[in-house]
Amino acid sequence: MARVKIIGEQPLCGAVKISGAKNSALPIMAATVLLDGESLIANVPELTDITTMVRMLRSINIVAEQNGHNIRIYNKKHLKHLIPYELVTKMRASFFIAGPILAKVGMVRVPMPGGCAIGSRPVDIHLKGFQALGAKVRLEHGFIEIRCPKLKGAYVDFPFPSVGATENIMMAATLAEGTTTITNAAQEPEIVDLAELLNKAGAKISGAGTSAITIHGVSKLNGVEHEIIPDRIEAGTMLLAGLITRGRIAVHNVRPADISALLSALTIAGAKLTVKNNSIEAASGSVWRSADIVTNPHPGFPTDMQAQIMAYLALADGMSTIRETIFENRFMHTSELQRMGANIRTEERIAIIKGVPKLSGAEVKATDLRAGAALWLAGLAAQGETIIYGVEHIERGYEKLTEKLSQLGANIKRIN
Repeated sequence: MARVKIIGEQPLCGAVKISGAKNSALPIMAATVLLDGESLIANVPELTDITTMVRMLRSINIVAEQNGHNIRIYNKKHLKHLIPYELVTKMRASFFIAGPILAKVGMVRVPMPGGCAIGSRPVDIHLKGFQALGAKVRLEHGFIEIRCPKLKGAYVDFPFPSVGATENIMMAATLAEGTTTITNAAQEPEIVDLAELLNKAGAKISGAGTSAITIHGVSKLNGVEHEIIPDRIEAGTMLLAGLITRGRIAVHNVRPADISALLSALTIAGAKLTVKNNSIEAASGSVWRSADIVTNPHPGFPTDMQAQIMAYLALADGMSTIRETIFENRFMHTSELQRMGANIRTEERIAIIKGVPKLSGAEVKATDLRAGAALWLAGLAAQGETIIYGVEHIERGYEKLTEKLSQLGANIKRIN
């Protein structure tokens, strides 16, 4: 089993460039199903999830060629409507492809999706959105079959602002007849990035980035060239890596507005931050204060940074609290942090963290992507040696993280 060994207490110093956003690249790659002809997607991170999505596109008869951070896509053949079980169960984001196939072909058959075990994350909200557009949904033997010869524009009101459902219904509605209005839509930057790609291709989408999105259906979308936005979660994780080791780092190729809630929380906790255009410099202040965090949909504090800031607050002075409002099962990393000496207790969706003077290296296991990132941060700060198992989780979402941390001065090694 692959694992990572970290010798902690090495202050990180230097500069690091942030990769393209995985959470933007995946739905954008799915959206190319809608586009006729050739597309070029640039600044795509080299990750296992991206490789899985390339395989997904190829499985439905799309030519996808990955060359470093560029993916060239040719959509010139008859699309298949059946999505392979082994790919969908490997990555939940593969369900993004359902809406584009449905809009393009008139039907799609997809297995129930998999992914990180951080909560139920049901796809019901996606299915109700498709039904609002006129689709018939049937569940049978672990598969979801969705049919509609021609989707019709409709009013779609989400019970909560689901990012995946907003993206899926927005993509499907681009080729629907008439106008679709999505209310209580998610407002994440990745949704804006997806809308920009689709509008380049000929879609008529307005309101992306707000709670109300309007899509006027068109008959055809054409291939485009598009560059993925920077990964805001990687940017936040790297800032915390510098801060938790009491170092000083500069993060380049970042959009500060995308992580404003995190920057506010770090400032409250005593971090010294300097924002310059597309760069952020971070250094620990003289006081490392506790903080109270509540995860919320964008522009609130991102749930994908909850585990990482918990590792940081484990070393802060005083008592901190984290309330997780998005996923019901996203505190699985607490027991592993406790193995390293963190003083944390959980009460349903609330974690109470009493800061300790130091963490100690231990053998721990990542249970999901962001939990793994939290353990890497803890290992960087801890005394002695930390061995982290479950490296495959990290490699789903962070491009060359070991190399980037090493370049900043971390004593870290991947062991196969």
